[in-house]
Amino acid sequence: MSETLEQLKEQLLLRIDTDDLMEVDKVIRYIKLRELDLACNEAIERDGATIVIENGSQKFIKAHPAMNEKSKLNSQMIALEKSINFTNGNLVPTSSLSTVEAKKSDYESSDLV
Repeated sequence: MSETLEQLKEQLLLRIDTDDLMEVDKVIRYIKLRELDLACNEAIERDGATIVIENGSQKFIKAHPAMNEKSKLNSQMIALEKSINFTNGNLVPTSSLSTVEAKKSDYESSDLV
């Protein structure tokens, strides 16, 4: 496993209840899906986004099969991300509120005329 994936795994494990084996399993599955996604990236980079299929005298240009697999993997990873019970509720820090939402908390009812 690459160093980046190992760091991602550690970071995700810090954000879940590691006593809950189901959540730990979800993180491990997520990392495996990410490994497969990276392998698809390597195959596409090596072979190109399209491949030539020869059938007798006929030649066809098709999308690389890994492109379809990446789409499936992406859907699975998104679904898995949504199902992981992060201890802080989600991966978005609370400080990233939009400026409008942040300013709403600065006003009081007495500020209204």
